[in-house]
Amino acid sequence: MISSLRGRVLHLDAESVVIDVGGVGFSVAVTPQLARDFHVGDEIVLHTTLIVREDALSLYGFREREELVVFGQLLGVSGVGPKSALGVLASLTVGQIATAVAEEDDAPFRRVSGIGPKTAKLIVVQLAGKLAHVPATGSAPAAVPAVGGQVVAALIALGWNERVSTEAVSAVAADASAQDAASVPALLKLALAHLGPARAEQTRG
Repeated sequence: MISSLRGRVLHLDAESVVIDVGGVGFSVAVTPQLARDFHVGDEIVLHTTLIVREDALSLYGFREREELVVFGQLLGVSGVGPKSALGVLASLTVGQIATAVAEEDDAPFRRVSGIGPKTAKLIVVQLAGKLAHVPATGSAPAAVPAVGGQVVAALIALGWNERVSTEAVSAVAADASAQDAASVPALLKLALAHLGPARAEQTRG
């Protein structure tokens, strides 16, 4: 089992980073937020887990050990695969996950791409009592479906693809004030700042 990697960033994109460890390049799937924190040439350390499938060996990496632990617990939920589990951790902090589970609130999980209502409920039920080691950090982000949907549509019109747009809106909505989260112009401004100066054309596909 490859439980951690320390090395230099050789390459990265929106969903993965290649780390040079002793001359060997390891491709590691990460959240979009984590990928944005890295630059080619950075020396980094990731806590990792190796997922073995019949047709692939895939590494998933996290900055914090706690995230890796929660990732493993999510994989134990019926219907949650590695990509869906990574999607949950891309949309919610471990504290927000613990809060949602403790409050038996499946709404934050239903807003994660690839997680349906049934699976969201299963996450809450099957993780109950398993996240006592994770400190809850306030409430999970409030839903802003109407405003968020309009902002996603605006970003798509500006050239970003649907996945990138949805991830950006989910990320900023989680940290936005209630006033900003309820305002299309304010949330759009935050989402554009979150996406940074990269050209929209680079995120198509």
